[in-house]
Amino acid sequence: MFEGFTRSFVNDAIGRSAENGLDRRRFLRAAGLTGAGVAGISVVGAGTAFAGGGDDEQSGPSDAAVLNFALNLEYLEAEFYLRAVTGDGLKDSQVDGAGELGGVRGGRKVRFESKLAKQYAEEIADDERAHVDFLRSALGDAKVARPEIDLDDAFTAAALAAGVIKNGERFDPFADENSFLLGAFIFEDVGVTAYKGASPLVSNKTFLEAAAGILAVEAYHAGLVRTVLLSKGLEDPAGKISDARDSLDGSSDLDQGIVTSGTANIVPADDNGIAFSRTPGQVLNIAYLNPSAVSEGGFFPAGVNGEVNTSDDNG
Repeated sequence: MFEGFTRSFVNDAIGRSAENGLDRRRFLRAAGLTGAGVAGISVVGAGTAFAGGGDDEQSGPSDAAVLNFALNLEYLEAEFYLRAVTGDGLKDSQVDGAGELGGVRGGRKVRFESKLAKQYAEEIADDERAHVDFLRSALGDAKVARPEIDLDDAFTAAALAAGVIKNGERFDPFADENSFLLGAFIFEDVGVTAYKGASPLVSNKTFLEAAAGILAVEAYHAGLVRTVLLSKGLEDPAGKISDARDSLDGSSDLDQGIVTSGTANIVPADDNGIAFSRTPGQVLNIAYLNPSAVSEGGFFPAGVNGEVNTSDDNG
């Protein structure tokens, strides 16, 4: 199913690049195709085309680099949610690719207390797994492997930095429903801001449309998590997590908790009702749990795979 889908998707991507001559030339040259050969492009060709993103005429990361950056984040989210709802993570066939293949530390099935939270978690897990499959298929041979992921010590470090726990205590997001929701809150808002922040870097309209679709799904997820947290009266720890994210991604006060002046704040937006963005570097500040420019740490102990792998220097 994915092979046929990807062939159609990449054909459409190349075709719609006609408005962008550089992007079209890069795809065709990298794939070794002429105009007559475009219709026959295969999944392997798609990977070759993506791999040719490093054109001297292009400024900034290639579309492949941006999508691979997103794939790293989707690996993290998929492993978190799948382990919470099934006890198992992604299959071996869903994690191979370029770069160092890493294992996953931590994660186990959560004993959900409410039917609603369990159903939400199951739906989100299915979506995140689908995002991984989609990005891997669209990238073809250019896809990166799942990097090493820490779902154990990283959560404790994040919760300690946020003041949710004290020195000597541990935070286990798989221990119970409330802990799981707080763990999910760490990821979901970051995913939304990551896709929005990366959108100006995507030059091809078809890829941009796909990324916008994923952003919309991540925003639905974030709204669900924020709503359930508020219904459970967990605005205080959620607010501390929000403040901790803000302390990592720079001096600007971007992040927002689930309440503002005692009023529900399910949709974190500016005065124009627009969600805010984070650069890839700011996203990695949070993922690495470090305000400085580093290439590893936190949830990715050995860093992420691909060209976009270093956090911003906000220290």
